Amino acid sequence: MKIVIAPNAFKNSLPAAAVAAALEEGIRRSGYTGTLVCCPVGDGGDGTGSLLTQYLDAELLFADVADPLGRSVRASFGWVSKTKTAILEMADASGLRLLRPEEYDPLHASTLGCGQLIKAALDQGATELLLCIGGSATVDGGAGALSALGLQLYDRDGTLLSPLPVDLIRLHNIDRSRLDQRLHGITITILCDVKNHLLGEKGAAAVFGPQKGAGVREVLLLETALQQWRRIVLQTTGTDMDRLESSGAAGGMAAGLAAFCKVKIVDGIRYFLQKIGFEQELENTDWVITGEGAIDLQTLEGKAPFGVAAMAKQKGIPVIGIAGKLPDRVSPGLQAYFSWLLSINEQPLALEEAIRQTKSNLVRTGEKIGTALKNKA
Repeated sequence: MKIVIAPNAFKNSLPAAAVAAALEEGIRRSGYTGTLVCCPVGDGGDGTGSLLTQYLDAELLFADVADPLGRSVRASFGWVSKTKTAILEMADASGLRLLRPEEYDPLHASTLGCGQLIKAALDQGATELLLCIGGSATVDGGAGALSALGLQLYDRDGTLLSPLPVDLIRLHNIDRSRLDQRLHGITITILCDVKNHLLGEKGAAAVFGPQKGAGVREVLLLETALQQWRRIVLQTTGTDMDRLESSGAAGGMAAGLAAFCKVKIVDGIRYFLQKIGFEQELENTDWVITGEGAIDLQTLEGKAPFGVAAMAKQKGIPVIGIAGKLPDRVSPGLQAYFSWLLSINEQPLALEEAIRQTKSNLVRTGEKIGTALKNKA
């Protein structure tokens, strides 16, 4: 029997590789002696860039950039010299994990550091950028990143503005004459796991603002800032950022870059699986195990477990889905892709306690799965 273990990260708890290792440990504890292949995956969320860097055997390069609040931080990117490809993790420069919870402040948080990381990749000679945009602390529509690359923003009086959302509200004019010319010679592929548009009740401010520290008043101000950003960008470039699918991802980062650069926004998990040759890994596989912190109806909208399960289903391979949280009633949609859905928590736990016990619960769940599959063999 061959089992492929292909989980995503368990958010705020364990990265994908550690989840796979814990499941492997548990399955081996059950006495299973067949083939086990660990293949941790990412869908564009926090940690995807690190995985791609490992799978593509990329060199790790470093740059000093600004964190979301403007403080200096050391960030890295993967470098494949043969293809001149840079693999960037937005969260390394502009991520929520760089801030303490009491510092969350999306009105004053910027993607400037991510733009500086892009510039470092250009300085290295990159002709292709793979940008994973999950886990950001920002809702600035990518204005900060573009300002690091030479875009200049002005108010009605001709005063230079910072690219912060609190100032975008007063945006009147954009000067793109100093935008880094090297951007015209590269392709930026953005790996994304959401389809939200930039504006509205399902937009960047309303959906992602609260996750990054915005209260009701701040959400309204962020929405106003993004509306003005969209209006002036449309006047400047002819591109309506709000019409782009996934334009709200990472607080509008995808939208901003798409308006001024040559960008491909891709389904993160589908692109990731193709890039690492996952389909070939499924040859002669009997079972696939995947999962992440929560599996629910949103999973079917392009999250990592769905991408893995869909590819396995095409080959007639049954899939076990594991998660810290499952819906009380499993929908027919989930049943169509997962042969067995399993919570790693045997009893209800407070979130903090569940996170603390994630590894031990994964090991125990792996042992349970190993025992069940041995009996099926």
